[in-house]
Amino acid sequence: MPNPPDQVRAPTQRTELHLPFVALVSLGGGLGGIARYGLSLFVPGPWGLFVINVLGSFLIGVLMGLVPRPLVRAFFGVGLLGGFTTFSSYAASWSWALLVTPICAVVAAFLGLRVTR
Repeated sequence: MPNPPDQVRAPTQRTELHLPFVALVSLGGGLGGIARYGLSLFVPGPWGLFVINVLGSFLIGVLMGLVPRPLVRAFFGVGLLGGFTTFSSYAASWSWALLVTPICAVVAAFLGLRVTR
């Protein structure tokens, strides 16, 4: 039998992690975007997008296998590597990378995770 309306409670959120999480993701995203730009100067065009996305996906896999702490994952995974990888840019331009990058990125993330376990 369902709870009476006076006993229904919304799930609690972990507000103690909210502000640090947002700050770390923001800082990491900015740094990741700068790193992506720097690498794209050395490897321009579709090859640059491919290298950035596959390398970033591999590093995300390594991170997920090594780091259990949520705030560290927030900074490096969601922030830094999320800002580093550039799937939105790759999808905006038609090239061979449009077909190959998603497959290689998933394989790279899997390999990064396997390397750490």
